[in-house]
Amino acid sequence: MSAAEKRTRVVTGKVVSNKMDKTITVLLERRVKHPVYGKYITRSSKIHAHDENNQCSIGDTVTVAETRPISKSKSWKLLEVVESAAQV
Repeated sequence: MSAAEKRTRVVTGKVVSNKMDKTITVLLERRVKHPVYGKYITRSSKIHAHDENNQCSIGDTVTVAETRPISKSKSWKLLEVVESAAQV
């Protein structure tokens, strides 16, 4: 494992769209404390990730890693499907 691989950001999120070819949209949620009121609130981001085999479906929990830009909006790639929505 090289030094560049160790710095790669890896995040886990939920697939909210798989309508594009070889691309999924992943919703990332994090909980942050409000600076004034102290209440924890949920902040979210949507990212596009590269899914080479079109294996993800909506509702799957996936792990994605940051990579070089693949297209204008894609700079993440799918590492693994943590939990499949079909198992429910």
